[in-house]
Amino acid sequence: MTQTNTSADTPLLTVTDLNAWYGAAHVLFNAQLHVQRGEVVALLGRNGAGKSSTLKAIMGLMPRRTGCVVFAGHDISNAEPFQVARLGLGYVPEDRRIFTDLTVLENLQIGVQAAHQFADGRVAPSWTLAQIWTLFPNLADMQHRRASHMSGGEQQMLTVARTLMSNPTMVLLDEPSEGVAPVIVEQMAEMVLTLKRQGVSVLLSEQNTHFAGWVSDRSYTLDRGQIMPNHTTVATPQ
Repeated sequence: MTQTNTSADTPLLTVTDLNAWYGAAHVLFNAQLHVQRGEVVALLGRNGAGKSSTLKAIMGLMPRRTGCVVFAGHDISNAEPFQVARLGLGYVPEDRRIFTDLTVLENLQIGVQAAHQFADGRVAPSWTLAQIWTLFPNLADMQHRRASHMSGGEQQMLTVARTLMSNPTMVLLDEPSEGVAPVIVEQMAEMVLTLKRQGVSVLLSEQNTHFAGWVSDRSYTLDRGQIMPNHTTVATPQ
């Protein structure tokens, strides 16, 4: 990974001409987007439009990708996912990937990393268990429960909470409102807004335009693996 010069106006994440493939299938075409520090940006589109593939390609999880991805002043175009995570980019997959044989508390303890620094030297927010319990009260009540005995929505909260324990400067959040109860959708929205208030950036993929409008500053629309030329500005409800 190489480091580039940055300034206060430089986006935290810049994606240029990003392409990605599953085997021979070309699924992402010349994607270009950026996210500023403390900004919440949504990737909108129907199922199969390429939203999840975009997040995976940024994170280095696609089998093949080309293009340029710069995060926090580092060129991560060819970086491995673990290297990207160490720079402070957190990833919350749609399929959760929690450790079902471990308890809620044990899952969170596995995710702990030291706090990261922003390009200007400021230290990113550092999450404690007490803060996680405040943000997700449901998890506090079941911290000694095995993750296999949780509902799908509760597992989704646990995945987000585990990512926060790594103290990221930015989070890639894949379909946070998909298939979960309305009360958990509200907690997810509050979590995103809390991150924003603390200066942490979020890039989320979402089919639910209401949820996206609730939490995001603006959005990009994807269709068949391409970001539409004119992205729509999304105003956060007051």
